[in-house]
Amino acid sequence: MWIVRFFAANAPFLTAGMLLAFSSSWGQTYFISLFADQIMTEIGISDAVWGLTYMCATMVSAAVMVWAGTLTDQFRARAILIVVLPGLALACVGMSVNGTLVGLFVLIFCLRVFGQGMLSQLAIVSMARWFVASRGLALSFATLGYSIGNAILPFLFVSALAYITWRQSWLVAAALCLIAVPILWSLLKAERTPQSVADSNEETGMQGRHWTRAEMVRHPLFWFLVPMILAVPAWGTVLFFQQVHFVDVKGWSLAAFTALFPAYVVTAIVTTFVSGSVIDRFGASVMMRIWPFPWAAGFAVLAVAPSLPVAAVALIFCGIGQGIGANASTSFLSEVYGTRHLGGIKAVSTALMVLGSALGPGLTGALITWGIGIEWQYSAIAVHFLISAALLWIGLSLVPRYSAVAP
Repeated sequence: MWIVRFFAANAPFLTAGMLLAFSSSWGQTYFISLFADQIMTEIGISDAVWGLTYMCATMVSAAVMVWAGTLTDQFRARAILIVVLPGLALACVGMSVNGTLVGLFVLIFCLRVFGQGMLSQLAIVSMARWFVASRGLALSFATLGYSIGNAILPFLFVSALAYITWRQSWLVAAALCLIAVPILWSLLKAERTPQSVADSNEETGMQGRHWTRAEMVRHPLFWFLVPMILAVPAWGTVLFFQQVHFVDVKGWSLAAFTALFPAYVVTAIVTTFVSGSVIDRFGASVMMRIWPFPWAAGFAVLAVAPSLPVAAVALIFCGIGQGIGANASTSFLSEVYGTRHLGGIKAVSTALMVLGSALGPGLTGALITWGIGIEWQYSAIAVHFLISAALLWIGLSLVPRYSAVAP
């Protein structure tokens, strides 16, 4: 099978991408939120304080990522990971012993910037830069790391709480961070790096040149992309963050609802590889045009779902949207702006992603407090995705218009 042959020919780099993405799990919302009840109880804070602390720490980490993400344009992934992974491990150790609100803010910031931020940046930018003709497929393999983490870690760590404490769980996470360092160091010993990739292997963007980050933000296309770049992490995070409240409103069992998530994960994985192949053949703009609609359908169906089987259909729609986005956005940025300054350009996208993942839970939590039901909110989220789709289509129409003129 051609996918197997592709993996065999590029196994060290693809495995490194997957492991980097998987290792970001320790800084992702779905993992941190597993211990929310224990953290609030032991520190003695309310849900509101917990949500505000999490949101503020995440927003600060998003601001830092605008600068930190540019490091992937200057240094080898190998050099960056030996700082980032030990830093993430140290934050995990800190979570295992912390007992103060100030410490919680600092540690969440570190988990987000090292985990969700820098490890995601390393995984995605490296794939986009190392592969050109097969970029979509390479990104598909890398993003498997996210799906694997999402699929197995919550179950494993929740099950482990029968045998170890939640604080010891964070020590396990720290150990896994450190174990990943020598594995990645070995996988990347012949790394394709910004320094080692010849100019002839770099892909130019619009106008046949490499765009800087400053040029990107002055171009109108970028601002038409922003609503969608923000929407996916904001509302995709809400899907997990508010699941306890959502099932309570619906009158369903949490265990029964979470049992549906393998359908979401499997759909996302399959769609990732399908969309990657489409991108490699026809370009990323094709999938960018489709990207918002499965998300809109998913939240619209969830809002009115009368039963768990219907909710499963909604999660499948969301999985399709997740699978498309895993490849489309980064591939599109590479095609439109070139790869020479991709680290700095992707850093803006990553910062928006981190920011969105902070704003989504904070906004929906506040709306619930103000009496606006989660079902109404999910309907509004579906409308937001449709508005983002319209703006995205307008922005894409600007690409040929601006391709021959200076920004």
